[in-house]
This record gives sequence, structure tokens and C-alpha cells, in this order.
Amino acid sequence: MTPTIIDGAAVATVDAAGTEHAFGHVVVEDGRITAVGPGQAPKPAGPHTWVDGSGCLVTPGLVNTHHHLYQWATRGIAQDATLFEWLTALYPVWRGLDAGITHAAAAAGLAKLAITGCTTAADHHYVFPREGGDQFEALVTAARRVGVRLHAVRGSMDRGRSQGGLPPDNLVEDTEAALIATERAVNDHHDPAPDALVRVAVGPCSPFSVSRELMTGAAELARAKGVRLHTHLAETTDEEEQCLAEFGCTPTEYAERLGWLGDDVWLAHTVHLSPDAVKRLGATGTGSAHCPTSNGRLGAGIAPVRDLLDAGAPVGLGVDGAASNESCGMVEELHQALLQARQRGGPRALDAREALWLGTAGGARCLGRDDEIGSIEPGKLADLAVWRLDGLDHAGIDDPVAALVLGPLPKLRLLLVGGRTVVDDGELRTASETELARDLRAAAGRLKAAAR
Repeated sequence: MTPTIIDGAAVATVDAAGTEHAFGHVVVEDGRITAVGPGQAPKPAGPHTWVDGSGCLVTPGLVNTHHHLYQWATRGIAQDATLFEWLTALYPVWRGLDAGITHAAAAAGLAKLAITGCTTAADHHYVFPREGGDQFEALVTAARRVGVRLHAVRGSMDRGRSQGGLPPDNLVEDTEAALIATERAVNDHHDPAPDALVRVAVGPCSPFSVSRELMTGAAELARAKGVRLHTHLAETTDEEEQCLAEFGCTPTEYAERLGWLGDDVWLAHTVHLSPDAVKRLGATGTGSAHCPTSNGRLGAGIAPVRDLLDAGAPVGLGVDGAASNESCGMVEELHQALLQARQRGGPRALDAREALWLGTAGGARCLGRDDEIGSIEPGKLADLAVWRLDGLDHAGIDDPVAALVLGPLPKLRLLLVGGRTVVDDGELRTASETELARDLRAAAGRLKAAAR
């Protein structure tokens, strides 16, 4: 690659000191950031790409810590349901998933994430129909097609309705088979290299769809393989009531009993946490993927983000499944996180820069990649978002970070993943948006027709 210089832009580095430049530059070479600072960058003598950043804000690429990309094929269903009602309605539809549908849905979802500033996405895939083909390979190839980094979470369910779970019995796996398939996914796809485009994590779906044996076996497998752990936890009051009735403890206490708290774990939602549970997440370094739009869509509640941050827990943002967040964009989660924190704790519960931190450095910390991504610092991977803020939508907002977080959704001037252009002037450059939309429509129609 020739060097890329982004010049004359506002820069929010999101480094530990919160360094910002009202008029600055970022230099990229060989996929990494080599310089960032105030003023204009000296132009190299050799070939290079120069990007005019005037009227723009440069931030780290956004990090999505929780998603279900296959759900792009089932948006708009069960619009007024609680979580358990929503799952009950959708599990029969998801039984029809095959690798082609999953690939089309994942590619479309990742494209939407990219054009809304996301450079790294964690996707939790836990539905593996018996005749569904290689679902995991379909997900990985979709990420390579779009060109963003993927943390592919190999999910699993082994607790069907006959055993007190929510999913139909014909949609769950045998416990041992699920563990074997999970180990195969790690062996086949996990890349531990610092600049990895694909990493794999281990992720049994949730306590109400997974047995104790699968939870403990998955934790042992992940730690033996040196990969991270992910699951849903404490999303709704229904879950807490079921956990208390069945296990005599809260979801957080249950997770701790099974070895599911630690600095190699990040949990999706964590809405209903007691003060003691918040302290345990902080003390153990357990991460939280906060999904504000999805939680609002399902009426699940508002996560105690301020309390978690104050306790020292890693907190990132997640878009969550497209069927419970039909927008599916990443940058709007910054805005929603700020609003929900303030609904819970008042106007000083979360500020614009903290919201940006959640969507970048906080997410990188949840995924165990804070030494590689999440801030603009020399040596880190060149995952960068350049936001255009010079139009009518943001005119008169002098603070560019406030314009990004509080203002209307901005257009991307540029998105780089490892220095490679993925989005330019608001358009995806790695794949055809028209083809992605066509493929998604066909896949969604096929899936819904099969469910009738």
C-alpha cells in the first residue's frame, strides 16, 4: 500500500489522555497508523494518497460488540413482543436457515455496519439447523466479502422446550456435538495474529437455552484454546425470575458459579444487575456489550452503564440482531447510549466523549483488542472513520464530537480497515450494495416462504 495522509481534519484519538486536535492529521502506512498530531502532515516525496479532511472528524473505527447477522433476513417480525415472545415467534422461522440465507443476511448486515462507521463486528451465531449447511463458513465468507474485521462467536443451544428451554427441540444440538463443532470452528477460522481479520470466540446462547454442562464445557474449551467467551446475560426480568426459580440465584450468580466471569468474558445486555452484580463484573474485569436500541425495541430496560464504568468493567456497544434493531447501524448506538444513560441517571450520567469511548476503545477492550484497535495511536491498526460534518445537518455545532454523537447521523467520508478503503464518500467500495440488497430480498423471501 502507498501511504495515506488524512489532513486538515478534526481528530478525536480516544487515547487514554483523550487527546484531540481541532486541525490535525493522521498518517497510515502498511496498514498501521504511523503518525497523528496537530496541523498539517508533511507530504512524503514518494507516491501517496492524500485525503482532504477539511470539515471532517476522524475517529477510530467503531467496534460492534454484539450482533446476530442472520437476523437481517427476519426484520419487522413480532414488532410489539417481549424478548421471550419474540424468540418464540422467530425460532420456527429460523429453522429454515441455510448457508446461502445466512451469507446473504450477514453480508448485507456487515455492509450496513461499514457504511455507519463500523470496522470490527462481533457476531453471535447460535442457530444451526440440521440441514442448514456450513453456517459458520457462510458468516466468515460474508465478512471477507465486505472487508471488515469479524469476531465470529460460535454459539450453541442444547436445551429445547422438552427440557424447559425456549427453542424447539429440533433446533438445538446435542451437548457433545455442539462442543465438537465449536472446537472445529476455532481450529478452522481463529486467527490470533495482531492484525487478524477473523477471530473466533465461544458463545453458548443463554442460560435459558443452554444446559449447565454446555456452559461449563464451553468455558473449559475456550480457555484451553486461548479464545474469548461470550453469552447473553441479565437481559430481562423474565430471565431473572426463571433463574431464581430454577437455580435459586440471579443470572450473574449463576454465571459466576459456572466460571463465566473473568477478563476473557464479555456478556450481552446486562440490563438487570444488582449493585453487587455490578461490582462483581468490575472486580473480575468481565465486559458488557450494551445494546441500547435493541433493549428499547424489546422494552427490556436500561442497562446500568454509568455504574459499570464506575466499577471498572469494560463496556462496549452492540447493535444486536437485526430482527430486534431494524436500523442496524452502528453510529446511532452512540446517540442511543447517551440518551438511555441520561434517562436512567440524569444529564451528567454519560457525555458525548464517553459515548464515543464506548463505541471504540470500550468495545476494543471487551474483545481483548485494546492494544490493536479502538484508538488513534502510532503502531495501532489503521481502522479509521472519517465523518463529514460540514453540511446543513451539523452547521453551527462547534464541537465535532458533540456533532457526531448528538447531531443527525453523519455521512462517512472514508472508512479504512487496516488502511484499506471499505467506504468512500458514503458508498461501499468492496461489494455492490445493489447486489447485496437483491441477495438479501431473495434470501428473506425464501426463508419466510419456508415458514408458512
